[in-house]
Amino acid sequence: MPRENATRLVVFDCDGTLVDSQHHIVATMEEAFAAIGQAPPAPARVRHVIGLSLGEAIAQLWPEGGAEDLARVEAAYRAAFFARRQRPDHDEPLYQGARECIELLDARGYLLGIATGKARRGLDATLGRHGLLARFVTLQTADRAPGKPDPTMLEWAMREAGAEPSTTLLIGDTSYDMEMARNARVTAIGVSWGYHPPEVLARYGAHAVLDSFDALAPLADDLLGGAR
Repeated sequence: MPRENATRLVVFDCDGTLVDSQHHIVATMEEAFAAIGQAPPAPARVRHVIGLSLGEAIAQLWPEGGAEDLARVEAAYRAAFFARRQRPDHDEPLYQGARECIELLDARGYLLGIATGKARRGLDATLGRHGLLARFVTLQTADRAPGKPDPTMLEWAMREAGAEPSTTLLIGDTSYDMEMARNARVTAIGVSWGYHPPEVLARYGAHAVLDSFDALAPLADDLLGGAR
């Protein structure tokens, strides 16, 4: 049990954990590969690499690609996603219960953070669209730190919030999230509605895998102490 009055931090992944962005990511990746005349990867392969930094995701999708071609795909992806985000019908919906869970944790005195493979501009746009930016005290993105499963983003989040590994939870939907938490000595909580299946999350070290956001606050209270 953490010491009384210890800073308690809950860090969320974004894509696949808070928001369902897979359709836009898959479509944008298809556009990016097509832009340089390359056959696009299968949607299932794209979903599997969501959560990695963009450059690493593209490299995994096209391992035969040279550095110059991979850079061209990355640039095309960024341009295509920016254009897509400007459309009036663009939507990255929150998963059911996400907003209520964030508000409840905030009200109970938890500090909240994000550690994501998104770029900061994209994260700000997503959270801003849902009116959630002000809820988070630390925002860590893969364009400003090494990507998952490197622990740097999570370590920086703890440093900014004044938390310790023993007073921090990481909530995510992929094996990359679970590995990042393990590398940072933080308890990892998986979610079953994202892009990697529950059995994979368990294999990579999830303390628990949640089927709904309703279960998160009680679990956080059990692991880090009750409401304050």
